[in-house]
Amino acid sequence: MSVLLPQLYVVGAGPGDPELLTMKAYKILQTADVILYDNLANKALLELAPRDCECIYVGKQPYGEYTPQERILELIKEKALEKGRVIRLKGGDPYIFGRGFEEILFARTHGIETFYIPGISSMQALGFEDIPLTHRSVSESIWVVTGTKKDGSLSADLKLAMQSNATVVIYMGMKKTADIALAYVEAHRGETPAAIVQHASLPHKKTVKGKVKDLQLMAEDSKITHPALIIIGPVVALTI
Repeated sequence: MSVLLPQLYVVGAGPGDPELLTMKAYKILQTADVILYDNLANKALLELAPRDCECIYVGKQPYGEYTPQERILELIKEKALEKGRVIRLKGGDPYIFGRGFEEILFARTHGIETFYIPGISSMQALGFEDIPLTHRSVSESIWVVTGTKKDGSLSADLKLAMQSNATVVIYMGMKKTADIALAYVEAHRGETPAAIVQHASLPHKKTVKGKVKDLQLMAEDSKITHPALIIIGPVVALTI
């Protein structure tokens, strides 16, 4: 069903399992005129769209082929003005390292009405692997950091995070496993429990647990690459 005014819905697709989509996202996908979907959004969700909906892949393979962000913005503007309701379907939650708010701001500057529908973040799916983000008397807070900044360097926030017993969750850190391990070793915290989890909500999930000092070896031995989350802290060892 088309709308008269151009609209952009930035929608979180969740951590992979299509059944973890929110009810609000489920309903809005059924009204889409255009869906711009990411690499990490489960393609089964496209089946919810109307038959005449235009579905366009704008994914970004980590460290590989990708659709430039500038092109995605062009498509948002072009398709919203041409067809009406554009759904920007992004894996996990669009406001957690997903550049979702950048797209919202861009759309607003072009007179496009905007809406945000949160999604279950991939870090929330860690519970499927018996890794709670917090646990009473073990971890009372969470640090969520990016492993690789825009310039390719390791986030300086990591050194702040490792000073506490907080659970540290690192997104986009698989190219930095050696650097992360070294940072913990140099801070005399190399024995801290750590895990790497990939596709936690899907049948082909992979998980490896160990010590942060061995992070690079853990990744290599388990053959886990990107995309994956790195989790560091006492919560990892609760069921070891």
